[in-house]
Amino acid sequence: MTKKSILAIIFAAVLVFSLFSCSDEGEDGGNNFNGKVVTLNVYNWGEYISDGFEGALDSNAAFEEYFNTTLAEKYGFRVEVNYTTYATNEDMYSKIKNGGGSFDVIVPSDYMIEKMINEDMLLEFNPEELPNFVNIDDAFKGEGAVYDPGNRHSVPYTYGMLGVIYNEALVDKEDYADGSWALLWNQKYKGKILQFNNPRDAFGSAMYFLNLDVNSNSLDVWTAARNKLAEQKPLVQGYVNDEIFNKMTTASAAVAPYFAGDFLIMASQNDDLSFYYPKEGTNYFVDAMCIPKTAKNPDIAKEYINFMLSEEAAVANALYVGYASPNKVVVESEDYREGMAELHEDWYEILYGVSPAEANVNYSYSPIYKSFTPEIQSHVNTLWESLKTENSTELWVHIASITIIVAVVALASYSVFIKKKRSRHYRMRDREIAKARAGLKK
Repeated sequence: MTKKSILAIIFAAVLVFSLFSCSDEGEDGGNNFNGKVVTLNVYNWGEYISDGFEGALDSNAAFEEYFNTTLAEKYGFRVEVNYTTYATNEDMYSKIKNGGGSFDVIVPSDYMIEKMINEDMLLEFNPEELPNFVNIDDAFKGEGAVYDPGNRHSVPYTYGMLGVIYNEALVDKEDYADGSWALLWNQKYKGKILQFNNPRDAFGSAMYFLNLDVNSNSLDVWTAARNKLAEQKPLVQGYVNDEIFNKMTTASAAVAPYFAGDFLIMASQNDDLSFYYPKEGTNYFVDAMCIPKTAKNPDIAKEYINFMLSEEAAVANALYVGYASPNKVVVESEDYREGMAELHEDWYEILYGVSPAEANVNYSYSPIYKSFTPEIQSHVNTLWESLKTENSTELWVHIASITIIVAVVALASYSVFIKKKRSRHYRMRDREIAKARAGLKK
């Protein structure tokens, strides 16, 4: 046999092997799943997961890559994540309760988790099935998860406490020196005070201030809190949620209740902002990952939750969100510590230096929100609506008068001033601009 004949035989053999190999791989790079792709629907708070900003980990894309290279063969399909967001626990609850969407993973707060458990809306599972559950600090497991004892329906994602943010350039020192909720009721700052646009946190600010039980079953207690909010209403610039971020960083407001983790990001954009936990007591919350009973892909949801507990994803998410993490590997991570130190020099003291017990030493009740009874829920909703609509006619009269005056001035001067409205989605843009400017200064 000649040398050319031998080479021809080898070439033919290699060609045949390659053809068979290619036919087995199909379009999935090594596994023939007949193009099957399963969509995992994740429903989370806005700005609540690392999305690849400035080269950081894109947690959802990283999960897709992890699953499709490591677990696709096991499950027989590939995965893509459909990620959508909500503004409040109540928005999320209402959508799921009313069949407005099918979701595989959600991230409610503690009191909402308890409510959804009581209404049989969450899937029960054993957290020990998740290998990375060992990363969760013991303080957040078992009886420590008072909203879900034993973590049978949830895995902690973030935690933190509510505080008061104020602008030192706009607020006199003697008014914030005592660290009280009273700053949000100070007549001096009329029109510069913000309040939450959700009943749980708005009522909470009044109830911690008055030392009333935020989980009371007394109608009179909730009415007393509503009356305190009514005292505050003439001073309030607006009832807002995510808009607090923009209004405080741009100094269009001077005082607002908000969360410690958000303050750290806000302060990186405005050096005049400061923060304290009110001396009367404040809310301590835990947000956790859950699987609705209506989930179409509960097994993949568990894989997603387990992945988010891994060090790389958990650190990236904690850095992006800014809230305290119940994940031990996060707090021990040098990357996390260095990243947070760049954000704010007092980050550790603010997030981890004050325990919920220490922050609530003067508060007589549990600072953790619990689920309402139907009667209390109805009563609170009624009180909240009455607060929001009270004197609304008088308010619109003032608005109409101001509008007429502005129109006259505009006609006289032949100029029109247009102010662009910002939505909560502009928070990311603000962050990008601030970081870009910081880069130019360097």
